[in-house]
Amino acid sequence: MSPYAVMAVIAAYFAVIFLVSRLSGKGGADFYGGRKSPWWVVAIAMIGACMSGVTFVSVPGMVAVSGLGYLQMCLGFMVGYVVIAFVLMPLYYRLGVVSIYQYLEQRFGVSTYKTGAWFFFISKMLGASVRLFLVCVALQLLVFDPLGLPFALNVVVNVAIVLAYTFRNGVRSVIWTDTLKTVCMVVAVVLSIVFIARNLGLSFSGVVASIRGSEMSRIFWFDDVNHPQYFWKQFLGGLFTVIATTGLDQDMMQRALSCKDHRDSQKNLLVSTVLQTVVIFLFLCLGVLMYQFAAATGISATGDKLFPAVATGGGLPGIVGILFIVGLVAAAYGAGGSALTSLTTSFSVDILGLGAAVKGAGGDADRIRKFVHVGMAVCMALTIIIFNALNSTSAIDAVYKVASYTYGPLLGLFAFGIFSKRAVRDRWVPLVALLAPALCLVLQLNSERWFGGYKFSYELLLLNAAFTILGLCCLLRPRKTR
Repeated sequence: MSPYAVMAVIAAYFAVIFLVSRLSGKGGADFYGGRKSPWWVVAIAMIGACMSGVTFVSVPGMVAVSGLGYLQMCLGFMVGYVVIAFVLMPLYYRLGVVSIYQYLEQRFGVSTYKTGAWFFFISKMLGASVRLFLVCVALQLLVFDPLGLPFALNVVVNVAIVLAYTFRNGVRSVIWTDTLKTVCMVVAVVLSIVFIARNLGLSFSGVVASIRGSEMSRIFWFDDVNHPQYFWKQFLGGLFTVIATTGLDQDMMQRALSCKDHRDSQKNLLVSTVLQTVVIFLFLCLGVLMYQFAAATGISATGDKLFPAVATGGGLPGIVGILFIVGLVAAAYGAGGSALTSLTTSFSVDILGLGAAVKGAGGDADRIRKFVHVGMAVCMALTIIIFNALNSTSAIDAVYKVASYTYGPLLGLFAFGIFSKRAVRDRWVPLVALLAPALCLVLQLNSERWFGGYKFSYELLLLNAAFTILGLCCLLRPRKTR
């Protein structure tokens, strides 16, 4: 595709996005959309919210290495969503907090509260930047390089677009644009499967047989505990990753808390996790077919480069390239927009201490929100540029590695707070939260030498949380005696 054709597709998509954002934002912006969002709309929106450009590009590309093994993590995701729905959601609604990290202040104290807020800020900023980085890389190859434009300008343009459609309307516009994003992603992946199958001369039954007979169709790994794809590593990694990155994430919970009550929110979460698993399965199937198509047509690209190469390489109808661009842009910009909104909420309420102000409906609160929103966009642009200079891994692997280190302390803090009634020495909690990831890094760097070849995978998140809980146990205050 020519760079001008790509820009035309993106412009058409954003014309629709800005229209949806404007219509959905009538009545002004707040942090939870007035708690009036229909649960089924939020369920659809959360599919797109959980699946960024990383999912769109990296999941199909990873099947050459891990087959359909990602479904092992998805099983853990489903159990994790049940925990979020029936443990965390009733708690959040009962407390009535603006930011979910205010729970840490009520349970432990100000130092723990600020620690949780800063860890979320770092986690979300890094994670969102990795996700938006991927679309910047794709657009650099398709648009900016052919036009002789630098990567830094690419980043500024992309972040500015995300800022523009979230600037006025907050979470309400995010929910409805995420719903549109979900529809675009699902249509893109389904039609891509159809066109690739048609090119390979496969009927529906032929597609099923081709995927089933592929060496990339393996789902479960039970035979080697040292293998990164070992079932219990993946399952437990998925379980605790989704609790941390969804249930303890202001971004994701801001959507769920926009439902009118916790029962509607529970329905949203349970339906959403089933639909997400179906969509991920479609992405994995698409990956198998793309590798088969690449082998038949001489395309050598693998991993994150596979989908762009297949979609825009000219061997398929032009509509496939258009579907790829729409799906990628919808996925990546949606994730960036929701991240900016949640970072604005958390920074305003948790770090600047403006919780009382934002609960009101005054003009000052809206001005503060917009000022912070722009600041978050600048930080995200700088982070993407730095990540581009340092990146040496696949995007989806980078996302989960970041989550293992930054969400681990959050998981430990919330788990200790919910399942223990003991008080701790609040002022020392930041030290514990910093030491836990440091210990995990030491273990990861030396695990093969210390543990007979064992390699840590995404279960590192659970270990990180465990170190945090052990540290909190060392900070216990004496029980009060009568």
